[in-house]
Amino acid sequence: MEKKPLILRKLLFVFLLGMLLIPWVQNKLKIVEVSPLKGAIKLNTPSYFSFSTWLSGDYQNQKEKYLNESFGFRNICVRLNNQIAFNLFHEAKANGVVIGKENYLYEENYIKAYYGRDFIGNDSINHRMERLKFISDTLKKLHKNIIIVFAAGKGSFFPEYFPDQYKSEKSITNHDIYIKVAHDMGLNYIDFNTYFVNNKNKSKYKLYPKYGIHWSFYGEYLAADSIIKYIEHLRSITMPHLYWNTIAVEPAQGDDYDIGNGMNLLFNFKPDSLAYPTLQYQSDSGKTKPSAIVISDSFFWGMFNFGIFKAFSDSHFWYYNKQIYPEYYQSQLETDQVNIKDEIAKHDVFIIMATEATLPSLGWGFIEKTYNMFKGVSQKNAHDAAYMKKVRDICGYIKTDEAWLKKVKAQANEKGISLDSALLLNAIYSVEHPDK
Repeated sequence: MEKKPLILRKLLFVFLLGMLLIPWVQNKLKIVEVSPLKGAIKLNTPSYFSFSTWLSGDYQNQKEKYLNESFGFRNICVRLNNQIAFNLFHEAKANGVVIGKENYLYEENYIKAYYGRDFIGNDSINHRMERLKFISDTLKKLHKNIIIVFAAGKGSFFPEYFPDQYKSEKSITNHDIYIKVAHDMGLNYIDFNTYFVNNKNKSKYKLYPKYGIHWSFYGEYLAADSIIKYIEHLRSITMPHLYWNTIAVEPAQGDDYDIGNGMNLLFNFKPDSLAYPTLQYQSDSGKTKPSAIVISDSFFWGMFNFGIFKAFSDSHFWYYNKQIYPEYYQSQLETDQVNIKDEIAKHDVFIIMATEATLPSLGWGFIEKTYNMFKGVSQKNAHDAAYMKKVRDICGYIKTDEAWLKKVKAQANEKGISLDSALLLNAIYSVEHPDK
């Protein structure tokens, strides 16, 4: 009789020891393949021993953080914890995620934006837009264009599924004022936020996913197509268009399930069905492909990834006006490493895109930096009528000089820029360096 409790204690000891050893064995041998966590996950790096870090305690603290994040089966444990929080408390462990009615997923900033809780004030918006108007007018003189794109927002699109505790009286929003000021100032803009809401129940396919934060792939295609056609109209050109021959209705995938993935649950939500057109591009033969810089939040990533720049010449995506893509993939090129004046000269179209949640920081410094650059130039020569006349006259003269025009065309092809941009660069150089 006494042996049975002893055997049970030994078995319990072996079981507990095994439970402690299994994570260590998994960490060392990777016996089971565990999928990585999704979302913006930043892990601590291993610490390196030195007497100074040991004595200061930094080595121990860093080592503890690293071990807590790297033990075997940690990702499964995280998902299990998140699943328990969701099932028992209807709570999301992902930062800033709000679970709405019928499990519609939001980021909190979109709810704040919808109710106007992040409103930055009329003065701040007018101040920024006055600078943008100056930039737009200056670019227009250089045969260039700047366009504001107000991307759709999930808060405005699905307010009916907000949790009751997040609801409040709706007040004036950043979007309301930006649209009014852009219209009053005659700026070039596209308001997808309003368009998507107005077509919510009219569209053949869903424009916004239940478990994603960005517009649906189908909605994104419509937006990309509209941007291309808007530029065509603005510049009186014909560009290569996007089109599709087939479209499949399938369970949400990729960015259409991005918040769901970011919640890192053991079991996924039952995905809603969305439309996925098979995109193709017209031949660029006989078409004009302007060069563009797109300064945007994450709402441009989908367009960038499905190749909207195939309708443009040498173009770039300035993500939050910080990293420059596609160059960043190879050289980690950032905007503070390039000369804004040179980039303005090399491109024809500038698009600033933001959704309702990021409107408080519209442009992320691009507007202010470009305004200051133009103002700095204007103090010297941009508003000097004689200077501008010289630039325009030389641009006109180059078109009559067959040899010079041939060289400019070769430069444009070599640099991948438009002929207008190459003409402008040559004219400015000639005015500023008459001795050369």
